[in-house]
Amino acid sequence: MHIPDGYLSPSSCAVMYAASAPCWWAALRRTRRKLFGRTLPLLSLFAAFSFVVMMFNLPLPGGTTGHAVGVGIAAIVLGPWASMLAISLALTIQAFFFGDGGITTLGANCFNMAIVGSFAAWGIYRLVSLGAAAESRRRVVAAALAGYGAINLSALLAAIELGIQPTLFHDATGAPLYAPYPLHIAIPAMMIGHLTIAGAAEAVMSAGLFSYLRRSEPGLVGIAATPKGTRRAVGELWGALAVVLLLTPLGILAGGAAWGEWAPRDFAETAARARIAATSGNTAPPVSAPSGMARLATVWTAPLPDYAPHFVKSAGFGYLLSAMFGVGLIVAATWLVQRLTEGARRGER
Repeated sequence: MHIPDGYLSPSSCAVMYAASAPCWWAALRRTRRKLFGRTLPLLSLFAAFSFVVMMFNLPLPGGTTGHAVGVGIAAIVLGPWASMLAISLALTIQAFFFGDGGITTLGANCFNMAIVGSFAAWGIYRLVSLGAAAESRRRVVAAALAGYGAINLSALLAAIELGIQPTLFHDATGAPLYAPYPLHIAIPAMMIGHLTIAGAAEAVMSAGLFSYLRRSEPGLVGIAATPKGTRRAVGELWGALAVVLLLTPLGILAGGAAWGEWAPRDFAETAARARIAATSGNTAPPVSAPSGMARLATVWTAPLPDYAPHFVKSAGFGYLLSAMFGVGLIVAATWLVQRLTEGARRGER
């Protein structure tokens, strides 16, 4: 679901950045005053959680892979505005440092997963849980549906953005310039795996974490006053995240690549072409990478591409180091924001 560089035309990327920018601005304005309370530590936590969760690749039908996002529980705990900032932060670090998703397509990826995903999860949870008692099972179902609906809507938007490219952007011979497969291939290829495995993973994770928080820290899910201090609650959640982080090498066990995230060189390799065709309705890809894709794919070179540090021989250990580095960057970024906002606040006095 992370659209790489070269899969969307420059004009499509500009439109998606234009759609995301006012949402980011509104989110910053709405959450600015809350950053001095519990919001910033929780935002940092759920950004790190989303980053780590997205490193666990799941095998999907047809031989591709997918992942959960963590947007369901983030939106329930943080609300949609802070949630979109948390998920956007995770996606930004993935793109710039690990090449997971493109720089030109970051606006689209954030719009799909962080912005629309957050509002969808928050809206579904509020609607389904409306009037439910604190201990009602309907709240758990609402959390599951929030995660399931959000990730599938995000996947559908990505499929549409990819699927319209061949129609809108092609050369004089009709050959696609960017993403090669039209809507009638892109939507089923993307949605089958998300409506089943990836969606189920997001639903189970959202429901499980909601149940845990409702039992241990009900204030975090808006049910009752938190009996413990927020610092202790956040500390316990960071401890749980550390355990999950140590398990990230399991995320590379699933074989295959995510649909629509092929490298330009894959279009010229026989085995890779066969895999692409098999996951695309048995429709062969272009004989070579589309020219626009090949041009834009090199616009940015991540320092640790594919979460594989070149100086580490063990793939599993390199993946773990990348996870630790990514989480460290998130903590550093939120710490810097806290220092800057505290300085601005003192300056206003």
